[in-house]
Amino acid sequence: MSTDGTYLAVFLSDKTSPRWRAWYAMSEDERRAKAEAGVAAVKAWDEKHRDVIVYEGGPLGKTKRTSLEGVADVVNELTVFVVVRAPSHEAAARLFENHPHMTIFPCDAVDVMPLLSGSSEA
Repeated sequence: MSTDGTYLAVFLSDKTSPRWRAWYAMSEDERRAKAEAGVAAVKAWDEKHRDVIVYEGGPLGKTKRTSLEGVADVVNELTVFVVVRAPSHEAAARLFENHPHMTIFPCDAVDVMPLLSGSSEA
């Protein structure tokens, strides 16, 4: 396995968690104001990290899973994704510490993984 320093970051949200319940418990006006602040903060984060963002990604929609049993609607925790470049896996993960999706929006975590290239040998 090899990596060229490119990492996929996937934001995760359990829509049944206390954070999401609190989000949905807000009034429409409170939620809209918080969302506006969150969008501005994400744009600022994107601008600050423009030099390491390879692909801006974006929100992920409803999921269909294809398996040997056929195609079915499923629910998972995948919410948003972005592709970044960093000198190490640790450095890539640290880019997302205190990200607005977790500090303002109710995302629970960010999984960061290298995009592998070349041989698939482990």
